[in-house]
Amino acid sequence: MLKKPLNISLLLIAGVILAVYISGYQYLFKGIRLTYLRGKTSSTIDDGKYFPARSISKGNPKPWPIDKDYNKIALSPQLEKHLKDTESVSFLIIRNGKILQERYWDGYKNNTASNSFSMAKTVTVLLLGKAIDDGRIGSLDQKFSEFYPEFSEKSFGNDLTLRNLATMESGLDWDEDYKNPFLPNAAAYYGFSLAEVVFQKKIKQQPGKKFEYQSGATQLLGFAVGKAVGMPLAEYASAKLWKPLGMEQDADWTTDDLGVEKAFCCIHSNARDFAKLGSLLLNGGKFQNIPLIDEKFVHQMITPTQNSNGVYGMGVWINDDAKIPHYYLRGLYGQYVIVVPALDMIIVRLGNKEGQEKDAKNRPAEVEFYINEALKMAQKS
Repeated sequence: MLKKPLNISLLLIAGVILAVYISGYQYLFKGIRLTYLRGKTSSTIDDGKYFPARSISKGNPKPWPIDKDYNKIALSPQLEKHLKDTESVSFLIIRNGKILQERYWDGYKNNTASNSFSMAKTVTVLLLGKAIDDGRIGSLDQKFSEFYPEFSEKSFGNDLTLRNLATMESGLDWDEDYKNPFLPNAAAYYGFSLAEVVFQKKIKQQPGKKFEYQSGATQLLGFAVGKAVGMPLAEYASAKLWKPLGMEQDADWTTDDLGVEKAFCCIHSNARDFAKLGSLLLNGGKFQNIPLIDEKFVHQMITPTQNSNGVYGMGVWINDDAKIPHYYLRGLYGQYVIVVPALDMIIVRLGNKEGQEKDAKNRPAEVEFYINEALKMAQKS
């Protein structure tokens, strides 16, 4: 008696699976396997082990110097509560080039890798700057279609420049939604081919006219840089950033199933090494007085564009409206590398949740909170 209903159920399941594959949403199966079947509801800071990746190899490590007051000052109750409530795993303060505070939770240590999420966008833009320095790319205003001629056939495709991609003014038809599994962010994160996701997207409006934060724009930029330098982004990042900066650990850059790096996301590294990226920006593209990236290019990265209403430069979020102006790398769930030039300070926070409060321009209010707390500690030392 049960055989017929069972057969019908199996046919229905098979039909659903077939429909998913035909519709192009087959990445949903991987997404379900890596979230709900792991007891999670979304991506996590430690899911890198479930994806293919390319290594960003370090060279000779150059560890951060330790401040004389290292970890001698207690975190305030307010800061401790916030870090606990947001399930933080790392909190690091570097003042005057030395580590002042370094705290870890939930088994994390100074060499534990964590997912950068969109902080990787800053790395992609830095690699763009280096490719220009190396003569592999002519300028920020070089057209994307010079790297991928097929783009010239799209509406506005021949107008799209690398600057448009770096400043998030691409005009791309891309809905930056992190919760809807049927939208392009999920397809890019869990899908088989990044090229299939981003190259099929239309350009909906004239590039350079409107700021719209889009992971697809950075992924296109990554394709252009990779083609220009003739090697995987991870290999170029190793040669031009990780080794010269004296990173302490190798990093992993998650790829699609074809070995293409997720330029918009997912460099797995640690708080100390992420802080070196902030140091590079803070020092105008130099590390230990050795120029790595052109100073003028770095200045453009940290200068807000007019179309962004003062909140974004090139791969960097900016807040010059604050009492203490600052800029920062930012990733999903509140991954931050915060640079405070006036205080010669870098703050790194990594964790599982982001504070919900926003400022008047929809920037995370917790960034200013971290700066204020760090300043109090620095003044006590």
